[in-house]
Amino acid sequence: MAHREVLFLLSSHADLMDTDTKTGIWLGELTDPYYAFKNAGYTITLASPKGGTPPIDPLSKLTENVAPSNKRFLKDEDAQRAFAGTLTLKDIQPNKYDTVFVPGGHGPLWDLADHAIVGHILTHFVNESKIIGAVCHGPAALLAIEQSSFGFLRGRKVTGFTNLEENLVFRANNIPYFLETRLKEHGADFSAAKVPFMSHVVADENIVTGQNPLSSLATADKVIELVQKHYVSVL
Repeated sequence: MAHREVLFLLSSHADLMDTDTKTGIWLGELTDPYYAFKNAGYTITLASPKGGTPPIDPLSKLTENVAPSNKRFLKDEDAQRAFAGTLTLKDIQPNKYDTVFVPGGHGPLWDLADHAIVGHILTHFVNESKIIGAVCHGPAALLAIEQSSFGFLRGRKVTGFTNLEENLVFRANNIPYFLETRLKEHGADFSAAKVPFMSHVVADENIVTGQNPLSSLATADKVIELVQKHYVSVL
């Protein structure tokens, strides 16, 4: 198998609105995909707007939310070293990577959705027909593409954390906007699982999105599958 590289774009944003509760990355949305790519032989690079150690949503560390991949990640010295020293976005050369993956947690609603360099990186992947994966609130990063390619999302089939799920986790009053609403405002064809918090993955050309934490591994697996197909098709 050819050697491949994946770039993870992680949020640096920790603060919710009108509350002392913190947010950041939802740990399982990083760790499940991290090991899916690692097990598939990928070299993994972690990057974030501020570099260094990204914030982790404290709720995602609670016992009921601790997936086996979380435990593996926390004991993995190489992974911990990479997480503690994420590269800053300005140091990323997107042409180096075969694919990109954006985990959620509420943080991306703030910093990844409105970041010029995120837009630049993801636009490179769009222009080169490389696969972009994003899960839960990670699809907020797709909004950054709209800054340079207005209309990119129009008609695009996507999913993400839904307005209903937002209300069910009692975060509706602590976030700058609903992701489902914002994606629809840009003309995206948004779909969701029939039941909240069930796995739901949507693939549309080179964009793969997952609805919620339970969708993380399936989203990563779909990205890996499509990268393999893309690789085979260009041989």
